[in-house]
Amino acid sequence: MGRDRFAKQSLVSLYPRIKQSRILMVGAGGIGCELLKNLVLTGFGEIHIVDLDTIDLSNLNRQFLFRQEHIKKSKALVAKESAAKFNPHIKLEAHHANIKDAQFNIEWFQSFALVFNALDNLDARRHVNKMCLAADIPLIESGTTGFNGQVQPIIKGKTECYDCSTKEVPKSFPVCTIRSTPSQPIHCIVWAKSYLFTEMFGTSEDEIPEFDHSEDNENAKEIENLRQESQALNSIRQSMGSDDFARKVFDKVFKDDINRLRSMEDMWKTRKQPNALDFDDLSKEASGTKPSVAQQDQKVWSIAENFTVFCDSLRRLSTRLQTSQTQPEVAAAAPVLVFDKDDEDTLDFVAASANLRSIIFGIESKSKFDIKQMAGNIIPAIATTNAMTASLCVMQAFKVMRGDIAKAKMVFLERSAARVINSDTLKRPNPNCNVCGVMSSTLIVDPDRATLNDLVEDVLKLQLGYGDEFSINNEVGTLYDPDLDDNLPKKFSDLGVKADSFLTVIDDDDENPRVNLSLAILEKTLPEDTKAIQLPKKLDMARKPKNAPASITNGHVTVSPVGTKRKRSLEDPENGLQQDNKRGKIQMPSKAIGFQDDDLIIADDSNDGAIIIDD
Repeated sequence: MGRDRFAKQSLVSLYPRIKQSRILMVGAGGIGCELLKNLVLTGFGEIHIVDLDTIDLSNLNRQFLFRQEHIKKSKALVAKESAAKFNPHIKLEAHHANIKDAQFNIEWFQSFALVFNALDNLDARRHVNKMCLAADIPLIESGTTGFNGQVQPIIKGKTECYDCSTKEVPKSFPVCTIRSTPSQPIHCIVWAKSYLFTEMFGTSEDEIPEFDHSEDNENAKEIENLRQESQALNSIRQSMGSDDFARKVFDKVFKDDINRLRSMEDMWKTRKQPNALDFDDLSKEASGTKPSVAQQDQKVWSIAENFTVFCDSLRRLSTRLQTSQTQPEVAAAAPVLVFDKDDEDTLDFVAASANLRSIIFGIESKSKFDIKQMAGNIIPAIATTNAMTASLCVMQAFKVMRGDIAKAKMVFLERSAARVINSDTLKRPNPNCNVCGVMSSTLIVDPDRATLNDLVEDVLKLQLGYGDEFSINNEVGTLYDPDLDDNLPKKFSDLGVKADSFLTVIDDDDENPRVNLSLAILEKTLPEDTKAIQLPKKLDMARKPKNAPASITNGHVTVSPVGTKRKRSLEDPENGLQQDNKRGKIQMPSKAIGFQDDDLIIADDSNDGAIIIDD
């Protein structure tokens, strides 16, 4: 009751609304743990948590909702259990799932008053941004990298969305090993450096005091799995220096662990299963390969070469560790090895291990040179930065819920700046943004009858007045344009257009084109005497802004496209996706995005970048 009293005094008229609000938090990692604690203590009535990840040992130094007994368990489920103790009067729902799963559709997003993003990858961030725009639900976006952080409120039609400003591919990554579903080479590199290397030559999980499972009696199967893994790791470390040490390590991480992952059938319903490796088969294949192949650092090694380097580097590191154990000055403490990208032994081990794991999961392998670059840029997350960022998220959420959009800010944490916390006014939506600079609508489709021709003739041409020059695209590619009409008689189901997917209509009229139209598919059986495709409401299509006229600066003609670019370099290697006029094909821009103000050409600061990595 005391906590409620203080919340009422602080939030006044907003508190009853907060108490009745249903909100969504995506991500239960570094920011997510801190954010969930804040949301629970603030008193939000119902909180849903979505996270696909499981808890690793490396998470425990900053993700305070988790303990040693939670390792290998779902982050979302454990976060729910831990946070519920802070405030038993609220409702918490946990979803151990991918936010991109079909169950989390537009209708589901529309059931929330507010969405918080606490994610650590661009793809998921962009998906949530798109879904919130389609559902017309405010989003509080956040991210951290080391000591830097960022919070961005996103309100449809009023502020920039996540894709309004360009995002470069991350050059630094948090130490958050991905041991279940890697999808990129960096995931395997982090796993090899931060998990496998430290397990073998650093502080192993089995050296931690015995887990207390007094509250986990109902999870007997999971407890037994943890006990078996601890015993396996302990057995492997004790056999260091033996003839079968390499086989034991290999079978544990590249065969047994992979087979255990394969047994989790739900995990592979929407992704390709990994394939375990066999030590004996690779031994035969690599019989003619010499360890000196490790010196070829510019070459992408074959699976046999990776196997040879793995076994040889494991032998070298084992010898070093055992030698250090005999030194009198380290007798009082257990010696450990530390990864150094300039240490050939440790780099060889990480490179070979990462590539073998990449092969298992069908991911592109990298050269030793590339892995050295990537492994050297892995930056650990800072608990204090996560806590500050999470607090700023809630403070900005208060402004959004009050409707004080003018007072909401883009907030930055910058250790190198004169002030740690800096803010900027929220920019208007970029009219050239391919995500929010479009008209959005639901398209009701009868899956048994609807064809692409119904959309073209009955909806686009007859109802919305499109001419002949337009194209229809989905995430796969172009479905229709004037030169591609083969798909017109096909049903949506035959074209792979399913419920909760999106279609983008691009008007290619030369004189006065309409803005892009984004259609969210809603499948519904319609009466036979009605049209198979329907718009739920009449759309008033806006027109695309015309390019700014040329202006003369110092005798030179300069043309500035419409839009803004926040905290980005003037030549960005990766911009938001843009559509080719005719076929909707993806192309990369070659010019910077600026904006025009009373004939003065302005380019934003290009010295630092937006923070896009978290956890």
